Amino acid sequence: MSFLELDRVGKSFGPNTAVEEFSLTVGKSEFVSFLGPSGCGKTTTLQMIAGFLDPSQGAIRLEGKDLVAIPPAKRGLGIVFQSYALFPHMTAAENVAFGLEMRKVPRKERDERVRAALALVGLAGYEDRHPRRMSGGQQQRVALARALVIRPNVLLLDEPLSNLDARLREDMQIELRQIQRNLGTTTILVTHDQIEAMSLSDRIVVMSKGRIEQIGTPQEVYERPASAFVAQFLGKTNEFAAHADVSGASARLIAGSWSGPAPVGVSGAATISIRPERISFGASGLSARIQSRIFQGNHWLFQCETECGPAIVIRQNDGQTQPEQGEAVHLAWQAADMSVRATRGGS
Repeated sequence: MSFLELDRVGKSFGPNTAVEEFSLTVGKSEFVSFLGPSGCGKTTTLQMIAGFLDPSQGAIRLEGKDLVAIPPAKRGLGIVFQSYALFPHMTAAENVAFGLEMRKVPRKERDERVRAALALVGLAGYEDRHPRRMSGGQQQRVALARALVIRPNVLLLDEPLSNLDARLREDMQIELRQIQRNLGTTTILVTHDQIEAMSLSDRIVVMSKGRIEQIGTPQEVYERPASAFVAQFLGKTNEFAAHADVSGASARLIAGSWSGPAPVGVSGAATISIRPERISFGASGLSARIQSRIFQGNHWLFQCETECGPAIVIRQNDGQTQPEQGEAVHLAWQAADMSVRATRGGS
């Protein structure tokens, strides 16, 4: 039995459908991210799990029990919002203790759990500090401690790191993942940040226009995107028009001057998707010319014009000589590094 299950869940607001046919099973201790652009339905789905919105259809079950029938306050869920929602007149300890007070946990146990929760998020010694005297990262830690101190069945995170600067966000991603692994708390994160989702998650649910585009591990959705949307949303990607020639002894996939074995089941018109870092400069391959090259510290970014249209190539700064702007090159890649999908109108 799955720990948390969403079975064909949908949500409509009048004639507008926000979430449609959303089905997902989440294992105990798993970290799952809902990833997609604004308006794709990820926060609406999270709010249905939390109980702030009722589904228009479908079922949500926690350990086999109907979660929709349980009031939000009694679902045993921990929630961290984008704004943190701390009480400004309360100290860090008082903020963290609030949920325990509502549950009438005895004072001695409450104090012990608050101290432990603050220590867990690296805020031992900050018990008496008010939010206005804390940095954004410290406030985020207080909000996380407040959610964890109640020992939730599921931790729900609604873009909790989006208000932090880039360096602090990266640090907090590492800390959040370590805390989650140590506690084993089942966690669902809503984010529009692809790097954040890939850094934190066991699995990612990629959403678009209220529907699930793909569910998989970070490596699966990045390296084997199930649709053009997933390929384009998760980082940079190159797409080349190709066709599969099955007239010879072995089927070949051809894109301009590049060719390779055609995947099983692919025939006719197709589209090749290949990540920029998977492309190398070789003696043969897709003919191209370097339009510009940009040094970005640990790597070079090349903008190329090819027989099949524009392309981006990323090569690590490993000390090797790199092509110059205006130079004619060939782009090469391994068949295992590309994904191929049939183009509409192909057989």
